[in-house]
Formats: sequence, C-alpha cells, structure tokens
Amino acid sequence: MPQKLRFSVTAQSAQGISAVRDLWRVLLHRGPSQFQFWLIALLIGISAGFAALLFRKGISALQAWVYGAEDVNYLHSFAADLPWYWLVLIATFGGLVVGLILDRFTPDARVRSVSDVIEGAALKEGRLEMREGLASALASFITLSTGGSSGREGPVVHLAGVISSWVSDKIKADGITGRDLLGCAVAAAVSASFNAPIAGALFALEVVLRHFAVRAFAPIVIASVAGTVINRMAYGDVTEFSMSTPGALQFYVELPAFLMLGVICGLVAVALMRAIFLADRVGDSLQEKLCLPRWLRPAISGLLLGVIAIWYPHIIGVGYETTELALSGGLILSQALIFVVVKTTAVAITMGGRMGGGVFSPSLMIGAITGLAFGLVATSFLPDVSGTHTLYAFAGMGAVAAAVLGAPISTTLIVFELTGDWQIGLAVMVAVSISTALASRLVDRSFFLTQLERRNIHCAAGPQAYLLALLKANVVMRRLEDPGCASKGDCEALCEQGLAVELGTSLEAVLPVFDRADVTFLPVVETLEGEEILVGAIYHVDALKAYNRALVSVAAEEHS
Repeated sequence: MPQKLRFSVTAQSAQGISAVRDLWRVLLHRGPSQFQFWLIALLIGISAGFAALLFRKGISALQAWVYGAEDVNYLHSFAADLPWYWLVLIATFGGLVVGLILDRFTPDARVRSVSDVIEGAALKEGRLEMREGLASALASFITLSTGGSSGREGPVVHLAGVISSWVSDKIKADGITGRDLLGCAVAAAVSASFNAPIAGALFALEVVLRHFAVRAFAPIVIASVAGTVINRMAYGDVTEFSMSTPGALQFYVELPAFLMLGVICGLVAVALMRAIFLADRVGDSLQEKLCLPRWLRPAISGLLLGVIAIWYPHIIGVGYETTELALSGGLILSQALIFVVVKTTAVAITMGGRMGGGVFSPSLMIGAITGLAFGLVATSFLPDVSGTHTLYAFAGMGAVAAAVLGAPISTTLIVFELTGDWQIGLAVMVAVSISTALASRLVDRSFFLTQLERRNIHCAAGPQAYLLALLKANVVMRRLEDPGCASKGDCEALCEQGLAVELGTSLEAVLPVFDRADVTFLPVVETLEGEEILVGAIYHVDALKAYNRALVSVAAEEHS
C-alpha cells in the first residue's frame, strides 16, 4: 500500500475512533437523561391519545343514549325526528349540570380551554390548574353530549395539558422541561383527534409553545406519533373527510377567486370571534343586572340552543355531519348562507353562556359552508373553465379555521391530513394565507390570544410584553439593610410624594412609574394590618437588568 494512502487510512481511522469516543461520552453523560425524557414524552403521548379517544367515544355513547341515535355520525338527522320539547329539555338540563359543575369546582365558573394552555406555557412553567382542568373537561363532555354547539378538540388539548402538568409536578420539572412536556401532550391530543401526526406536532409548536426549537421537536414528534397510533388502533387509517370529485384547480382563472375567498373567510372568522366575545359581554351584563346565580347562566344558554335546534338540529355537537355535507356539495346556496349565520349564533351562545367545548370544529364547519357558498357563486360565472365548487369548501374550511386559531401552518396540514388529498394544497394555502393575514389585524392575532388579552394577559405581543408581568418588585428590589440601597430618609421623602410601590407589584406596573417620575429608584412598601412598612427600594437599572436577563433566557430556550 502506498505510504500516502496508508497515512490517509490511518488518519480516517483515528478520526473514526475519536468520533466514537465522543459519541460514547455524550451517551454516558447525557444519553440516559435524554432517553428518559423521550420515554416520558412517549408515555405522555400515549396517555393523551387515550384521553382523546375516551373523550370522543364517551361523547358518542352519551349522545346515542340521550338522543336515541343509532349512528352519532348522523346525529342531526335523528334529532330532527325527536319531539321539540325533548330537544329543549336535553340542552337545558345539560346546561344546568354544566353550571353546577363549574360553580362548584372553579372560582370563576369558567371553562378552561386552549388559551389557558398557552398561558400555562408562557407564564406558569408549563403547568395548568388540576381541579379546574378536570372540571372543565367534564363540563365540556356534558356540553357536547347534550346539545352544545362547540368542538371537542379544545377540551381534549386542555385535558392532555392537565396530564402533562401532573407529570411535570411529579418529576419536579423545570420551566423548559415543563413546557416541552406540555407541547408533547398537546401534539398527541391534536393528532389523536384528527389522525394528523404532522399537524399535531406543528400545532403544539406554532400555537402553544410559539417557537420551533430543535430541542423540543423530537419529543413532540414522538408524542404526536403515539397519539396517532392510538387513534388508528380504534378507527383505522382513514381520513375524516374525502372529496367526492377530483379537486383540480384551473390555476390562471381560479387563483383570484381563492384570493377573494381568503378575504371573505377572514371576515367570517372575525365575525365568529367577535360574536363570541359579544355574547360573553352580554351574558356578563345580564347576569349582573338580573342578579342571576352563576350556575344558571349555562342552563339559559342550553334553553336557547334547544329552541334553535327545533328548526336547525345541525347545530348540535361538533357538526361533522353538516361539514361532510358541505364538503360533498350537498347544500344549496340559500341553505349554506342560513347555516353559517345559525351556526355562528349557536357557537356564540354556547361559548358566551359559559358552557364547555372549543372553537376548532365549529370553525371547520363554518369554513366549509362558507367556502361552498362562495364556490357555488364563483363557479357559476365561468362553469366551463372552473374546478369543482367542493374545492372551495375545502379551502374555506382551512381558511376560517386558520384565522380563528391563528395557526396557518398546522391548519393547512390538518386539512391535508383530514382529506388525504394533497392536490388541493395550492387552493388551501392561498386562502389560508390571506384569511390569516386579514383576521390577525382585526383581532389580537387569534381567538385564543384575544381571550388572554381580554383577561389582561399580554401573550399576543410575545415575551417582551408578558415577561414584565412575571418579574415582581420583591425579587428585584434592594432591602434597606443591603449595601447600595437608598437611605431610609430618601425613601420616605419619595413616599411622601406618592412614589412608592407595593412589594408584590410587577415590573409591568413599575417601569411606567420610573418613566413618569424620572427617578433612579422607588421605595418598596409592604402593607401589614392597614399600615405601610418601608422594606427597601427598587432601582431602575436593576429592573432593566432583570428584564434583559429574562429576555435572554427566553431567546436561549427558543433557539436551543
């Protein structure tokens, strides 16, 4: 062997041996903990998958018993044959039970949802409320089984988050690990609900964690696949919906139509979200003026839903039968327009009435009907060069859902995985991008983030907004006895001017005071038995340093 070649082989062998040694050191020091974390992610994925499966089957069983339906996939057809008073009674009684549950087990009689999962990821180290979360799952279960007009995916996502929170508490996980496990649970819940592993993983990253860190990707994918396997064990490898006719797009002619569809779907999504928030405000106002007990509000909402269901049983439950009807072109234009208005009203009454459920399935149904209505009109102008009107229904389904959820990437993939037809991708992507861009400017980015903004939780603007609420004066301040703290006399002088902050005040409230007063420090007081006691001072520079450290920590997590 030539000497040059011998040296080359020897060098390559040495490099190979060195690489093996490096790999062994990584496995020895980091491998066990990494393997354990992925194993926990897998177990959470399996648990969340079974939770989604049992939730879905439980709803179907209770619906079949309550409505006497032989096949709950065609529930509204069975409900249409029931006596009118039975529809009203079922929904009212269901609302009453929901009200009693929430009044007993939650401090504010409010169902927890995806927005609370986002809050948990951002502000609570990936933790959710246990007691309130389980009560909300039960309330949503009863709502969806007894005539409520909402979706099952949101409650399943929150229930999965409760499971991950329990695990995080048991293993004493830090904030980063807790958030990653929460993402695993959410991914598994979504994938198990829709048989959509790709969309489930991306939904957790896009909506809940709101970053795409490589560190979190692998465990989330593992959990998402586990959730999908659980779903397929029960229902097989089948899609929820299918196109009755090929979805060919006549590109040059129809592309402007799908741009217009995106605009219309964005406006419909905003109308749906604002209708829900309006119903919530009206409900709060009436409850206060009439001095209604908290537990009665869902019962009144159930009564209204029961009355609507007498003429429009399509509003009952998640509405997949009507969605399938729209996607197959089984509605005429007048029916489609009426159903959009009626379903939007029913969802607003359900959510504003403090019943359970989510907005995912309703947005899919409203989007499919909106797209079909638009497609019927659009294809009638140039029938010889247009594709099928059902293609517009599929694009509308994705466009409204994406705008409501604020999740264009994962929603587009959900439409693909729900239908198994990747040929409709261009139409869906165009409509989704336009609708999301429009709706995000008319609300605080999404339905969930707008819910949080209404509770003064500023997650929509990103970490730079909500981190200030996490940092408290008692953590950043200097005690009177600490070196470098202002003297007691200087602090008392500022107190006399009204420039003092409470011990538990957040930097969100403290920093504007610095800007207005133009001082270097503010006294910190603690109120005990009605008397303010001076305990220290918070310096402007210390507050800014703490804020900067928090931003650096978040950036490091998002890019790890």
